[in-house]
Amino acid sequence: MLHRVLVVVVVVVALLLVCMLQADAASGTRRILEEPKIRFKTEYPFGGRNSFANQEFHVKADGGGDEKSGEEPGGTNSRPLIGILSQPTCGEKTKESERNWDSASSSSNSSCIAASYVKFVESGGARAVPILYNEPEHSLIQKFAAINGILFPGGATSLKGGPFYQTAEKLFNMVIEANERGDYFPLYGVCLGFELLTVLVTQNHSILEQFDAKHRPAPLLFLGDWVKNHSIFQWVPQEVVDKLSEQSLAMENHQMGISPERWFSNKLLTDFFQVLTLTPDHNGKMYISTVTSPKYPIFGVQWHPEKNLFEWGDPTIPHTADAVQLSQGISNYLISEARKSQHKPISIDQERELMFYNYKPSYTNKDGHGLFEQEYWFDL
Repeated sequence: MLHRVLVVVVVVVALLLVCMLQADAASGTRRILEEPKIRFKTEYPFGGRNSFANQEFHVKADGGGDEKSGEEPGGTNSRPLIGILSQPTCGEKTKESERNWDSASSSSNSSCIAASYVKFVESGGARAVPILYNEPEHSLIQKFAAINGILFPGGATSLKGGPFYQTAEKLFNMVIEANERGDYFPLYGVCLGFELLTVLVTQNHSILEQFDAKHRPAPLLFLGDWVKNHSIFQWVPQEVVDKLSEQSLAMENHQMGISPERWFSNKLLTDFFQVLTLTPDHNGKMYISTVTSPKYPIFGVQWHPEKNLFEWGDPTIPHTADAVQLSQGISNYLISEARKSQHKPISIDQERELMFYNYKPSYTNKDGHGLFEQEYWFDL
C-alpha cells in the first residue's frame, strides 16, 4: 500500500515539474513575441550616418522583417519606390503621341514619361511613382517622404530654366539636404538626366557641348581597372564588364554632353563627381559617359541602360545577352541603393495611390516612328 502511495506521489511531482517547465517556456516565448523593439545599426558607404541607424524597428519573432512596413532585418527596405520625373514632352511626336497630347490637352499642363524607365525600375525589384514636373511643391514633399530614390530620365526638354528645371532643382536640393542630415536617398540621371545633373551642380546652363552620338551603341572606356568593380558596375557580371571597352553594348542617343577637357577644368564638377568612363561619339570625340558622387548616392550615365531591355523601335539598340546583362546589372545596383532608404508611405492606401499602376501607357511606336515603345501621359 505504501509503495503505491509513493508511486502516486512521484507521478504527481513529475507532472507538476512538467507543468512548471511548460509555463516557463510559454513565458519565455511570450517575452520574445511581445518584445516590441530591436535596434539595428547600418553603415553606408557615402559618408555620414543614416538618420535611421539608431531607429527602432519592429521585428517578428521568426526573425523576418515587418511585412507591412517592408523593413528587412538590418534596416533595409524590401518595398522600394522610385520616383520618375515627367517632362513636357517625350521627344518626337508620332500619331499616337499626338493623340495623347490632344486628349491630355495641348496646354502646358501635359507631361509624359517613357514606359521603359518604369519597366527598368521594376526589373530591379522596385515600383515606380510618377513625379509630375508641374505639380505643386507640397505634393513633391509628400512624395519625397514616401519614395526611396529619384530617376531623372532621358528626353528632349530644355535645361535653360522654366518649370521643369525648377522642379528638378527642388528635388536635387531635397536629395542633397536629406543625405547631409544622414537620410540616405539616391538620385539617378540618364542621358538628359545626366546633363541635368551637370547643370544643377555647376549652375551653368551653357556647360554642355555638341556631340554626334545619336542612334548608336558604343563602348565604355574605363578610367582604370579599379572602376570595373566600382559603383554601378558592381552588379554587372565580370565577363560582361571585361567586354565593355571592346564591344558596343551601351546605347547612346544624345546630341549634348561634356568633353573631358571641359569637365576636368571645372572645379564644381570634379569636386562633386568622380568620372568612371569615357565614350567616343561618331567622330571619335570623347565625352564623359558615367559618373558617381563619392559623397552622395548620386549617379549619372550619358547612355541608356533601359533601352537594351525595353526599347525596340531603333534597330541599332543592342539586345544581345551581354547587352541585356549590362542593363540588368545597372538596374539591380540602382535598386539595391534605394533599399538603403527608409522613406515609406504613411499608409498602404497612399502607397497604392502613388503607383504607376493607376495609369495606362499608350503604344506610341505602333506606326514604327516613335522614340519609345510606350509612353505615359499625364494632365495635371
